[in-house]
Amino acid sequence: MTDIKTVAVLGAGVMGAGIAAHAANAGARVLLLDIVPKGASSRNALAEGAVARMLKADPAPFMGKAAAKNITCGNLEDDLSALAEADWIIEAVIERPDIKRALYEKVEAVRKDGSVVSSNTSTLPLATLIEGLPERFARDFLIAHFFNPPRYMRLLELVTGPKTRSEAAASVEHFADHHLGKSVVHCKDTPSFIANRLGVFWSQSAVVEAFERGLDIEDVDAIIGRPMGVPKTGVFGLLDLVGLDLIPHVNASLADSLPKGDPFHTINRPVPLIGDLIADGYTGRKGKGGFYRLNRAGGSKVKEAIDLTSGLFRPARKADVPAVKESGKDLRALLSHDSPHGAYAWAVMGPTLAYAASLVGVVADDIVAIDEAMRLGYAWKQGPFELIDRIGADWLAERLAADGHPVPEILKTAAGRTFYRVDAGQLEYLGLDGAYHPVERPEGVLLLEDVKRAAKPVLRNGSAALWDIGDGVACFEFTSKMNSMDPDIMDLLGKAIRRVKRDFKALVIHNEGTNFSVGANLGLALFAANIAAWSEIESLVEQGQETYRALRTAPFPVVAAPSGMALGGGCEIVLHCDAVQAHAETYIGLVECGVGLVPAWGGCTEMLHRWSTLGRLPKGPMPAAATVFETISTATVAKSAAEAKERLFLRPHDGITMNRARLLADAKARALAMVEGYTPPGPREIVLPGPSGRTAMGMAVQGFRKTGKATPYDEIVAGALAAVLSGGDDADVLAPVGEDTLLELERTHFMRLVRTPGTLARVESMLMTGKPLRN
Repeated sequence: MTDIKTVAVLGAGVMGAGIAAHAANAGARVLLLDIVPKGASSRNALAEGAVARMLKADPAPFMGKAAAKNITCGNLEDDLSALAEADWIIEAVIERPDIKRALYEKVEAVRKDGSVVSSNTSTLPLATLIEGLPERFARDFLIAHFFNPPRYMRLLELVTGPKTRSEAAASVEHFADHHLGKSVVHCKDTPSFIANRLGVFWSQSAVVEAFERGLDIEDVDAIIGRPMGVPKTGVFGLLDLVGLDLIPHVNASLADSLPKGDPFHTINRPVPLIGDLIADGYTGRKGKGGFYRLNRAGGSKVKEAIDLTSGLFRPARKADVPAVKESGKDLRALLSHDSPHGAYAWAVMGPTLAYAASLVGVVADDIVAIDEAMRLGYAWKQGPFELIDRIGADWLAERLAADGHPVPEILKTAAGRTFYRVDAGQLEYLGLDGAYHPVERPEGVLLLEDVKRAAKPVLRNGSAALWDIGDGVACFEFTSKMNSMDPDIMDLLGKAIRRVKRDFKALVIHNEGTNFSVGANLGLALFAANIAAWSEIESLVEQGQETYRALRTAPFPVVAAPSGMALGGGCEIVLHCDAVQAHAETYIGLVECGVGLVPAWGGCTEMLHRWSTLGRLPKGPMPAAATVFETISTATVAKSAAEAKERLFLRPHDGITMNRARLLADAKARALAMVEGYTPPGPREIVLPGPSGRTAMGMAVQGFRKTGKATPYDEIVAGALAAVLSGGDDADVLAPVGEDTLLELERTHFMRLVRTPGTLARVESMLMTGKPLRN
């Protein structure tokens, strides 16, 4: 197996450039090549321009701007010889086999022995791509299909041919898994592989049925979205995101490549309105809009939605779908609902689930690969076979037969059973042979969901649980809504610390939710404030401070393993751990000022200590305080784990795991490595600037307010933050401030702010709209 260290990407379009950026995120040396454009001042203009655009893009392809330095730009005329240094050569040019094969001939002439060549194609068969090429090339060639955007989409579809060396496939799979953070799904060499084969069928069905039934797109997205575990964009919002102009090309490609009897042909009907929208520049979010648009006429922004019957835009409205409300979480009830909306839900999902069932053994060997592809490629919360288990395979088969649809064989095989089951704590799936087989995890993957199937919690309450994950390590899991921090979490964490001290060697804090924690439960805080239960609020602040300090000073190693958002109180618990093993896509920050508060569970104290001891700043008490003030007052959130290191939410010695599925195992290993000779950290003392520093920070905010960058209430909140970070009125640059004093300052100014109408208005706005109030 080749150790991939240098990656070459041929083609600097959206996908090629995104793949190059993510390989650079992984620390690889990357060569990005494209054609020499006519009349350009630089022969490398296409590659250079792609990198420049990505450095400004949002969402960012780079996890940190430093990653861009790993890319060397070139062109396909002058720099082909440099491919001799590449371990993996990725082709991402136009979807024409003649152009691709001509490029492969040039690549074959210069590449080194054992280098792997892959195509990012999503439509062309591998056999077509290698036609007429040497045996040596065929042995090292495969298809590695990334999904857009490559940094964020976790799926990689891998297709090998009969001549592909197993070592070549293993090299790419290992690099993609460990370094790019991908879940690699092995696909058969069939049209559009797995995710797009099924995903395009689903989206085309949803669009055609909506047009022919004359439904409103807001209602359609409400039906197809959350009730079915699909992102809230639904289908029309999703198509706006990926681009309407792709629809005709993708559909045409599938229509040309699929056999005549494939069900896709029955729903691949023309939709003239889509052609009209594309012709008018409505290609989705990258254009003037798509099915939805923002009308900026008159200086205001009004969201509009297109009427599928008239083809005219109208003000968008909130979806009103009684079938969804009445069905709740019962998917079968929605599909059976006696209404036009219920009939639509069945007309889309019934054939889609049947199509998925018909593809087992055709596009992949088992249902697990198909479910994984749809979860990761289309962000479905559950794959099609998991959805079938929700509604019942027998019910689906009966409904399909009643409607005159053929019933796939695997549905008949599943009669009276489910596609997935748990036997003796082991998750199993139903195979084509009618037997159940264990769902195998890659070596080195430890999932908390698997632990939970096979064991009972050591401790549990309504908001958290403590699990034994083996080898003397315990895992503390948040289970509250959105993993928000509340008194129950604090109570169980205190008990967990005592239990781990008695029965375990180390503790990992981790969960497998979408987000690690969105912070404190603001609903509880607002309720307490509305009934003037100030002592209850202060008690929660004190409880949090005491619990987090007990965590930091525990006589055993504590490792946080966050992923997704770790905000406010969720960030503070990470700050108090001995070490952090963070997923690369961890978005961490202290955002309390956005809701009119200051961090009060030790966040200010910990950040001051880090910038005082680890920050590369000029000497003296003011630089650290000023840096922390800027970070917290602006509610700055690091947009990757790499950026979190730059902002010291993570320290230089903290680890980053690219593949989320490997996060818990990496964190456990990190904790075990710290056990021998472990000594907890001691008390903190920090030199702070005192009243003069507070004044300086206040003057900075006044300047922002005069230029309109800060609101009147921002100035009040920032003043409270400055009072904490300066060390209080008694701080003296000759006498370090202890952590007890800093925690008292955090608590005092938090309680002053929480009593003010301005803060309560911000908290209420965040709860109601999810957006900060600029009062």
